[in-house]
Amino acid sequence: MPLFYQHNINESTRMAIWRIEEPEAFFLSRVPSHGSVTHPYKKLQHLAGRYALTAIFEDFPLEEIVIADTQKPFLPNDRYHFSISHSGNLAAVIASNRNRVGIDIELITGRIKVISEKFLGNKEKKYLNDLESVPQVQLELMTVYWSAKEAIFKWYGDGEIDFRKHLEITAVRHNGSNGTLDCVFRKNGGSTLTVHYHLVSGFVVAWVVT
Repeated sequence: MPLFYQHNINESTRMAIWRIEEPEAFFLSRVPSHGSVTHPYKKLQHLAGRYALTAIFEDFPLEEIVIADTQKPFLPNDRYHFSISHSGNLAAVIASNRNRVGIDIELITGRIKVISEKFLGNKEKKYLNDLESVPQVQLELMTVYWSAKEAIFKWYGDGEIDFRKHLEITAVRHNGSNGTLDCVFRKNGGSTLTVHYHLVSGFVVAWVVT
């Protein structure tokens, strides 16, 4: 079973990363088919993400998942709060029976620089520009910023977020392949969120729990 990374965040919240190696039939043995996903590989990612939810919580009611107008999947009775993300052959999931959560996983690639103007504020760009002498670190951290903001976007769930205007990374703390970021969230009165991240196999996974 390619559940190669799992982390119990607290007594009610768990996350995991699944490496997709199985055929569609493997996942369909447990996951309800969703007719709106037709592209073969996207369907495989979709199924793997939902399957992974049952790997961290065996009683996760997949058949009860509905999709909001904002495209956020949720359970109407809030039995679990959860979030799913896919990138390449990896699916990342987080779920909690108490806490609100969001997760994102991204492949570390130079293509992130092409879209950097869409999500980096001036202070964030200055911090990253100061890392030009260590380009791999700069690339990894730029991907971390993007993944962290995506995780918050999913945690929020109501859409209409400008990644430059409403989200600002104000502090970064590294600890090997792990770290945390402080992010000012300028919606609904404003607040500061802590986002955790982990570097694994050329990917970044970031998550937020409140």
